[in-house]
Amino acid sequence: MSEHLEIEFKTLVVQKDFERLTQFFALTEDHFFYQKNYYYDSSDFLLKKQNMGLRIRTFSNHAEVTLKIPAPEGLLEINDSLSLDAAQRWLDKDTAPTSGPVYEKLIQIEVDPNRLHVFGSLTTRRAEITIPSGILALDENWYNHHHDYELELEVTDAVTGKAAFDMLMERLTIPVIPAPNKIQRMFQTLA
Repeated sequence: MSEHLEIEFKTLVVQKDFERLTQFFALTEDHFFYQKNYYYDSSDFLLKKQNMGLRIRTFSNHAEVTLKIPAPEGLLEINDSLSLDAAQRWLDKDTAPTSGPVYEKLIQIEVDPNRLHVFGSLTTRRAEITIPSGILALDENWYNHHHDYELELEVTDAVTGKAAFDMLMERLTIPVIPAPNKIQRMFQTLA
């Protein structure tokens, strides 16, 4: 289990700029990996109403469950590692985790995990690069017949991180297009 503060700045980018960024950072297909997010909420959107998010994320050889809770700066993330088998069991049953630190945090904040079910998923092809100001991620996303691209910069300090993000966007001549987070974009496209 890990708990950390996530502070990130992001922008949607057009495909042409995504390809240009891939070339600029000399990324090859070997730098990219796939992850799939399965997003949970209650039928009355209890988590969404409180700006929280719960997901199971699967990778090629492991998985994790993450609860995101608003914090004064950024989001508090509670992460639990899972085996792919454990993640698949929860997904097959359409149930949220029933043990572990994420489950315990849900109980602590008075969210009944039994009310939570998978509402949708989003697949990401991602490359991450460590730069002086933080971790830069280039993402290509697919969800609910939508396809988009984004750039994220995860930092440890909001003030210096915002300045670094703005300078990077200017240096790369990338227009900043406000980007709701992935769970928000996925929920916006539900039929």
